[in-house]
Amino acid sequence: MGIKVKIVNDPVYGFIRFPEPELIKVIDHPMFLRLRGIKQMGLAQLVYPGAVHTRLAHSLGACHLMGKALDELKAKDIQPGKDECVAARLAALLHDIGHGPFSHSLENALVGVHHETLSRLIMQRMDREFGGMLQKAIEIFEYSSEAGSHTGAGNKFYLHQLVSSQLDVDRMDYLNRDSFYTGVSEGVIGYDRILQMLTVRDNELMVEEKGVYSVEKFIIARRLMYWQVYLHKTVLGAEMLLINILKRAKELVQAGEKLFSTPALNYFLSRNLTEEDFLSDDQHLDNFLQLDDSDVMASIKVWQTHSDRVLSMLCKMLILRKLYKVLLSSEDLAGILRDKKQKIKALMELNDDELQYFVFSGVTSNSTYNINDELIKIETKSGLVKNITEIEDSLVNQTLARAVHKNYICYIQTPGY
Repeated sequence: MGIKVKIVNDPVYGFIRFPEPELIKVIDHPMFLRLRGIKQMGLAQLVYPGAVHTRLAHSLGACHLMGKALDELKAKDIQPGKDECVAARLAALLHDIGHGPFSHSLENALVGVHHETLSRLIMQRMDREFGGMLQKAIEIFEYSSEAGSHTGAGNKFYLHQLVSSQLDVDRMDYLNRDSFYTGVSEGVIGYDRILQMLTVRDNELMVEEKGVYSVEKFIIARRLMYWQVYLHKTVLGAEMLLINILKRAKELVQAGEKLFSTPALNYFLSRNLTEEDFLSDDQHLDNFLQLDDSDVMASIKVWQTHSDRVLSMLCKMLILRKLYKVLLSSEDLAGILRDKKQKIKALMELNDDELQYFVFSGVTSNSTYNINDELIKIETKSGLVKNITEIEDSLVNQTLARAVHKNYICYIQTPGY
């Protein structure tokens, strides 16, 4: 009897293989298959119609790139053990398993617990079910540099960096995949070149000097994708609309109003949960594992006809794509905000509680390269190790590394205004 191999025809990489039985068990597990119902890019499809790919596809892609990275390291006599290679692939496969409906958009508005915390809890539950099969994968996923030195034969810190760092397989896949599905070519990166240039020194991941230009392109591509796609003003407005719909629905449910919703969605609408709640009661995770995008969208379709004026208007706006108008600027927008509030309040005859749903402000930001995070290190031809910002003539300089903050105002489009 031959060895079972799972083969996936991926539109980004072609046919990708998963020969490890441990990976096949996870890929076929209901907790992982739930990611089929969660879109990778939330509501970006309202701007880029092709952006309907899922968290599951992204997770498979990240696992594939992890395998390629490990193969490149092995070719350079950097030899993690077979068990560690499988564990690293599992960690990459499961890194996003804690995402809920519409991913980052509703992380705080609906569930109230960070997706990495939920990923850890789900991995621990799966590990118990699989009799300890995921223990090493969880260790790689959770590795903390504060726990001790990066050195030592048992501390494969670079495996954790491949899962979670400023140059990890997660970012490599989502930039490639998201640019493919949106058609935004600025996000295309030379991931294969970067993988070939990876090396390890003192158990820490770094890039050979001849790969520095590919890494620079990777960092700049990420910046362009954030402002052109992820933080596109219409995408931002759509996500804020979705957040406000769930905020209003929660207010109504917790005030005793009866709302149509799936059992899993109603569970979270009626509660304000914390990380401590999830740690102390498995029932919360049970209900979370029943949630995906369809729970939210089915409810929003029905809420269009609800008697609450605010909820019904917001839901109609989303379904009909009558989204907020968005002003995005590095300048102070306080004066414009006051003007919008006065005119919209009078025109729509809103009270102050209702007004906050139809005109509001905030700040969004993006850090292209975070100098306070795990740095991308370059091994020079002379054997020195430098931060990429220290490389001569580097495009990733201190200015590019500085976080960019922009103010925004979202407001409803009203007739004649």
